[in-house]
Amino acid sequence: MGFSGWRVLKEGLTGNRGWGAHWRDAAPKDAYDVVIIGGGGHGLATAYYLAKNHGITNVAVLEKGYLGGGNVGRNTTIVRANYFLPGNSEFYSHSLKLWEGMEADLNYNVMHSQRGQISLFHSDGQRDAAVRRGNAIINQGDDAELLGRADLKRMLPYLDFDSARFPIHGGILQRRAGTARHDAVAWGYARGASDRGVDLIQNCEVTGIDIEGGAVKGVQTTRGAIRAKKVAIIVAGRSGQVAAMAGMRLPIESHVLQAFVTEGLKPCIDHVVSFGMGHFYISQSDKGGLVFGGDLDFYASYAARGNLPMMEHVMEAGMTLMPMIGKARVLRSWGGIMDMTPDGSPIIDKTDTDGLYIDCGWCYGGFKAVPGSGWSMAHLVATDTHHEPAARFRLDRFRTGRGLMDEEGTGSQHNLH
Repeated sequence: MGFSGWRVLKEGLTGNRGWGAHWRDAAPKDAYDVVIIGGGGHGLATAYYLAKNHGITNVAVLEKGYLGGGNVGRNTTIVRANYFLPGNSEFYSHSLKLWEGMEADLNYNVMHSQRGQISLFHSDGQRDAAVRRGNAIINQGDDAELLGRADLKRMLPYLDFDSARFPIHGGILQRRAGTARHDAVAWGYARGASDRGVDLIQNCEVTGIDIEGGAVKGVQTTRGAIRAKKVAIIVAGRSGQVAAMAGMRLPIESHVLQAFVTEGLKPCIDHVVSFGMGHFYISQSDKGGLVFGGDLDFYASYAARGNLPMMEHVMEAGMTLMPMIGKARVLRSWGGIMDMTPDGSPIIDKTDTDGLYIDCGWCYGGFKAVPGSGWSMAHLVATDTHHEPAARFRLDRFRTGRGLMDEEGTGSQHNLH
């Protein structure tokens, strides 16, 4: 079923009785060419691009719950390409280009809004770092603009510019950055994959990975055994647990990242704003709620909920940056499980087991990476060669020490990325 302005108008005038299901609720077959473990944004995008780019349609996506019920439905929806280091920079640039063509490609409204992101700086040292990063972004072919204090006062008059501890000296603006509707991204990729013959299988938890003679043979699930020539693990914060089924110990830790949304308010924040001294970021959704978040909860956990001290920390950062937020009532909060690597950069690679692939370690960057990750992972699974923008996301960099990408310069502590 295609979407168009005419179709929306017609259905609105006829009681919306003509809409069909967005995707097939498939039952598992005995065998597939490719089994993807994980029905989140990255897994669904991988299935879509396997079918669209490589003609591989005998594919199953296995999700233990419902499609899009994990991190892709629990995030602050930010899309950007303002990374500094080679490897990360090329990848996120590629991903942003895919975002810009996503709605036309999927024939689905993911509410991608290029409202721009402003990253604030608060000292001379931060200004120098911002200028260096901005030049690197421009050299990569993406956009970055240096804003002074006067520019920001015109654009963001609600900020506290004269805080004694964190005065605002300026910021870096990326106009092509913005937000998108997280659920719609999952739905759009699910619909596109299903239309091309991919089986999307919900309520199907993987309980084991079958390996014989150093090669993957399939998976065990709560809905029976499924044979597969290739298996891709794409399960975000559960990567360590699923990889352990194949005898692997991944170099990741899982931490909870909380996010919050307020009651609906009149439009007041036009951009995504990031606080350079408090790891606080905020935007306003199309429904009017202020969507914001901050630091990880600094302990390893698989609980999709956070703790009160970190909630207090995030609220303090918000009040420091923009005191007006104190008048808004928090409507709800949630926690997503972040799979954190030691250098803060992701992994897209083959494993030592023939036919077994891993896509994990996205830290804070998972949502904005959805199309780029799916494209690159599909390329790897289909061709057994790395897609060039993701060529540095090798698993063995943590064993050899070569090619580490410490984007934030915070060292090898998972929870500091």
